[in-house]
Amino acid sequence: MGRTNPTYRDAVRRLEADWEPMRRALRREYQSDFDRLFDRARSVADAAGHANPRDPERALLLSILLAHETELRRLRAELESDAGTGERDPAPLTDE
Repeated sequence: MGRTNPTYRDAVRRLEADWEPMRRALRREYQSDFDRLFDRARSVADAAGHANPRDPERALLLSILLAHETELRRLRAELESDAGTGERDPAPLTDE
């Protein structure tokens, strides 16, 4: 990978460029959220590149999901620690 085949990082850059029209169409308040999705995907690019995916879009989506799961775990741990100190209402994370 790299010389003859594009790297996963190259594929992520290409996908981000492909989705740039959508980013421009988003309200300004959502554009940073859109950018953060690709930032999160790049944060695990080493592992995704090691998998050498045929379809980089699937690897991108899995990378974003992994980053979200990591953030959820961090937030749950923070809620649990705050609940132990009585700083916040320990309401569970749910989709309502």
